[in-house]
Amino acid sequence: MSHPTRFMDREAAGRQLAPAVKPLAGEETTVVGLTRGGVPVAVEVAKALEAPFDVLAVHKVGAPFQPELGIGALAEGAVQVIDTVLCERLGIPDTDVRRLVRARALELDQLTATIRRDHPRRDLTGRLVIVVDDGLATGSTAHAAIRSARRAGARHVVLAVPVGSSEAVRRLQEVADEVICLLTPSDFQAVGDHYDDFTQVTDAEVVAHLGASTRVGVLIPAGDANLVGILDVPAGSRVLAIFAHGSGSGRLSPRNQEVAHILREGGIATLLIDLLTEDEAADRSEIFAVDHLADRLEAALAWARRDRRTQHLAVALFGASTGAAAALTVAARCPDLVRSVVCRGGRPDLAAPSLPRVQAPTLLIVGGNDVDVLRLNREALGRLRCSATLEVIPGASHLFEEPGTLQHAAALAREWFTHTALSRAA
Repeated sequence: MSHPTRFMDREAAGRQLAPAVKPLAGEETTVVGLTRGGVPVAVEVAKALEAPFDVLAVHKVGAPFQPELGIGALAEGAVQVIDTVLCERLGIPDTDVRRLVRARALELDQLTATIRRDHPRRDLTGRLVIVVDDGLATGSTAHAAIRSARRAGARHVVLAVPVGSSEAVRRLQEVADEVICLLTPSDFQAVGDHYDDFTQVTDAEVVAHLGASTRVGVLIPAGDANLVGILDVPAGSRVLAIFAHGSGSGRLSPRNQEVAHILREGGIATLLIDLLTEDEAADRSEIFAVDHLADRLEAALAWARRDRRTQHLAVALFGASTGAAAALTVAARCPDLVRSVVCRGGRPDLAAPSLPRVQAPTLLIVGGNDVDVLRLNREALGRLRCSATLEVIPGASHLFEEPGTLQHAAALAREWFTHTALSRAA
């Protein structure tokens, strides 16, 4: 693998670093970016690995006469690393070191409060943690970060950086389980020398990266198959909407992505999964095998109740077309777990035996021009014994392709989930 001699900016450095880290990707991998400069690098690595992303607040402790020269560092989790040998060599007395540490600790507390106000720190217990920074000079902040990750329960800690001094890399190899560094120039002076754009990263940008980096790929065991999915849990979410797609649709469908985006704008976490494998989806009969679809959806529900990222969330089901029948079937099977159901352009008639047993509040959304499906939904509404409502969107066809109709349906679903799922969970 050929490595660059310099980087256009931090994002580009992250994209170039990602292939070297890719072999570490797995279900138990978390990518952590160091504040502030390591965050944009780490975001790109996390995207490439489809891994959960978090930041770790760190603060360098600089020498009193040369603040850019790190004599130590502090990290989130009450971690402190001081290079006592360097301090002695530079003639910095202990009283000055303690004064500098106190000042930097206050700044770190302020930074941590800003970050964690809406983004609690991820649980690293038992995880393989990839600590990412934009480069290594003395390596003190990376050292503190590695110790912080270990203190938080990480089972294996890897340090990954685009560039660093060979001396810092050597020292940190004794601290981390593994160090990955693309570039170690013999004439290394400063990290910024190896970037065309090394503009300072702000606290606001760090928080923005956190908010935008919640999406991860997941693999869900479901009996004889593994379901491929996309999980997105915005900070502060209290409800998880699991999507049951209809015929000819899937997790990557622009319609499903649009609906999921609108739900997340309301703080609702989303799990988009393909209930059928590619071979199964090619078999038309599988699309209407409601019990089989329901079995797969129930497996996804069980996974969500176990996974640490979603186990605390109230679960709602969003079904479309034949997926709506699967959603209603699972709601009838699991009345204590499913808190709310929305069906868009659904075929509830395919779940007829289950309808009287559904307890979760159910919203049926149908396009006004979808005449046959509208009739089937009206008949199903009469068979539901739970709190149920039928909403008809004027001018909408079965796929809600008309301007504004899909967004209207998604907004109705968001409001329904927010009120019904949380009221039942309470």
